[in-house]
Amino acid sequence: MTYTKKVPQSVQWHETHLTLLDQTKLPLETVFIDLFTIEDVWESITSLKVRGAPAIGITAAYGLALSAKDYEETSLQDFKIKLHSDKEYLASSRPTAVNLIWALNRLVGSIEDSTSVNEAKTNLIHEAIRIQAEDEEVCRQIGENALTLFKDGFKVLTICNAGSIATARYGTALAPFHLSAQHGINLEVYASETRPVLQGARLTTWELLQSGIDVTLITDNMAAHTIAEKGIDAIIVGADRITANGDTANKIGTFNLAILANTFGIPFYVAAPLSTFDVSLESGKDIPIEERNPEEVTHVNGVRIAPEGVQVYNPAFDVTPNKLITAIITEKGILQGDLQSEIKSLFEK
Repeated sequence: MTYTKKVPQSVQWHETHLTLLDQTKLPLETVFIDLFTIEDVWESITSLKVRGAPAIGITAAYGLALSAKDYEETSLQDFKIKLHSDKEYLASSRPTAVNLIWALNRLVGSIEDSTSVNEAKTNLIHEAIRIQAEDEEVCRQIGENALTLFKDGFKVLTICNAGSIATARYGTALAPFHLSAQHGINLEVYASETRPVLQGARLTTWELLQSGIDVTLITDNMAAHTIAEKGIDAIIVGADRITANGDTANKIGTFNLAILANTFGIPFYVAAPLSTFDVSLESGKDIPIEERNPEEVTHVNGVRIAPEGVQVYNPAFDVTPNKLITAIITEKGILQGDLQSEIKSLFEK
């Protein structure tokens, strides 16, 4: 059965609160939750109710603006001190995705020239709205650029969910699939399940079905066989942080796919906005890798599947070295070849 309903917007701003699509409930339930406090926002980011680097950044930006609305400080200096404290609090919710701190820093910077507390509060809200609007246009452009790399009938493999519900709209790695339907280009998508939290199985397949896109689900350990037997033409993934040399942190299992792409001689693409680049870090060795709750591995839907007392290693991300990346697709164009030089040139501009 093919669904053609519009994909819900995952982050919605209201004057008094923030509404999120609770991604932990998908695909069985479509539930929206209202957040009224900065604590609500922090918990939603940490618990993966909102996920995807751009969506996390957008949510954090609104969360900071929402909290600042209720500050009682009358001095602009005291206001800025409180804002900085709340920024650091929100920044602690997820350590790997650079969009989080990028968005928070951008909000703090937006009040540098404010002359009053009321003006600062207004500027924060306007800046958060701008971040969301810009992300939608950025994702659309990433999708258009990515489509130039795909031919009609291509079979493309992806992992995790770098889609519309992970951004303002369209997504990054999933953007070309959403746009292909609008342009009459037929693409077959293969989505790996993305253990242990199953973002590919729960979210990517749900989202693409909503848009009427041809999608097939596989388990993570079927990737090599699927590439060989189904004739996969390319792999495209998102990113949570890209360093100055082009090394890329993304959902755990991405590195595996890059190795497979190299083995099979097919292109491995990374799709990400400029806000995901962290040129202050020289290489992927400098990226902090978040380790999550062992119960994500030992339990499925709250039911234990591993023996009591077993040790668990549960990194949420891995790093793909630049030498395995065919191209990085951004809103400003496609970076290929010497990625370190390409990134340097792009940011110098």
